[in-house]
Amino acid sequence: MKTLLLAAAAALTSPLVLAHEGHGLPGSSHWHATDVVGLVLVLALAAGAAWWIRRK
Repeated sequence: MKTLLLAAAAALTSPLVLAHEGHGLPGSSHWHATDVVGLVLVLALAAGAAWWIRRK
């Protein structure tokens, strides 16, 4: 019974953890390392596509 109650409590509180703006702190935002890696990857793909289109 205790495990069931803990699982229910975790399931009900998890949306608060997923509130990404500063992890629940209103008005404060931040970046994670994976966000930066994704941005760098998109920029590299865009630069590669631009080079591929203009090559000759």
